[in-house]
Amino acid sequence: MLKFHRTVALVLIVIGLLSVNLARAQDTKPDPCLKPSEASTQAATMSVKDNSSISFEIILPNARGDRSFIDSAAAGAERAIKELGVKGKIIETAGVQEHDAAIRRAVQDKPTLIITIAVDPSTIDEIVQEFPDQKFAAQETFFPQEPKYPNLALYNIFTHENSYLAGIAAGMLTKSKIVGAVGGLQTPSIDLFIVGYEEGVKSVCKDCQTLRAYVGGSNPFSDPVKAKELANGMYSQGADIIYQVAGRSGEGVLQAAKDNGKFAIGVDSNQDDLYPGTIIVSAMKRVDNAVFNFVKSVVDGTYKAGSTNVGLKEGFAGLSWDVGVCSRTFDKSGPKDMVDKLPAVRAAIDEARAKILSGEIKVTNALLEPAK
Repeated sequence: MLKFHRTVALVLIVIGLLSVNLARAQDTKPDPCLKPSEASTQAATMSVKDNSSISFEIILPNARGDRSFIDSAAAGAERAIKELGVKGKIIETAGVQEHDAAIRRAVQDKPTLIITIAVDPSTIDEIVQEFPDQKFAAQETFFPQEPKYPNLALYNIFTHENSYLAGIAAGMLTKSKIVGAVGGLQTPSIDLFIVGYEEGVKSVCKDCQTLRAYVGGSNPFSDPVKAKELANGMYSQGADIIYQVAGRSGEGVLQAAKDNGKFAIGVDSNQDDLYPGTIIVSAMKRVDNAVFNFVKSVVDGTYKAGSTNVGLKEGFAGLSWDVGVCSRTFDKSGPKDMVDKLPAVRAAIDEARAKILSGEIKVTNALLEPAK
C-alpha cells in the first residue's frame, strides 16, 4: 500500500511539472528573431539598376575601425554603392584638422552629393555657402540653429528613446543596483544618450544609483585608455553595468568590463560580439541608414534641403536585439542567472517601446530640453 501511494504521488508530481512547463510554454512569446528572414532572400535576388551617372563622396571624421558610428557610416556608403548602382568614394581623415581640406578636395571632383560625418557646423556653414551648386548632406553635425541652405540636407537621429530601452535592460539586470555611463564629451548630443539611459534605469529600479563620467580632453572620442580608467573607477565603486557613449574611446569601457568580470552596453553599431558574454546589448544609432537614405534621395529625385528628425519610430534608432539585427550573443554567452531573466527584460522593453511610440512615456530629449 505504501508503495502504491508513493507511485501515485510521483505521478501527480510529474503531471504537475508537465502542467507548469506547458503553461510556461504557452505564456512565452515566440522570439521573432528565430523566424526565417524574408528580407535577406529578397535582397539577394534584387537586381541593381545602373545609376553610375550618379556619384557621391563621404568624408569620415577619422579612420575606419572604431566599430561604432564611423564604421556604421562607411557601411551605409558601401550598401548604397552595392544596392543603388551608384559610384561612391569613402574618404578617411585623421581628425578635425583635415576636415575642411578633405571636403574642398571632394568639391573639386564634382560628385552629385558630398556627405559629411561629424564635421564642425562652422566648417559646413562656410563651405556650403561657398559652393551653392554642390549638393551636401551632413550627419552627426548639430547646429545651434537650423541652417537654411538650399543645398544642405541634414539628418538628426534622436537616440534618447532607444537609450531608455537599454536602461531598462541595465536596471533589470544589475545586481549591485549601481550602473554607470561614460560619454566622450559633455555635450547635449552625448547627454541625449545618457539622460535617456538613466531614465530607463530608474523606470524599473527606482533605488538604483547612476554614475556618470566623460572622457573629455583633446581626443574625447579616440582615447580608450582614459575611458578605461573612468570605467575601472566606476566598477570599483560597485557598478556592474556601464553604458559607453564615447566612439573609439568606448572600447576602453568594454575592455574594462571584460577585465573586471562585469558588464557593458555598446553603442551606435552592434558591439555585442566584441566581448561575448560581457556586452549585454547595444543601443544602435543607424548612421548607416542615414547615409544610405542621403544617396537614395539623389537617385530617386527626393533630395530635400533642411533637417529631418528621425529616431525610434522611423527605425533609425533601436537595440541590437531588435528584428533586423537580431543579436542573441548574450543569450549564448552570458551568465545563466542573467540569461534566464532576458525574456522578462525583453517583454518589459516591448511594453515600454509601445508606450513611447504611443506617447504614454515621454523620454527627455537633452538636445531640445533641459536634462532632469
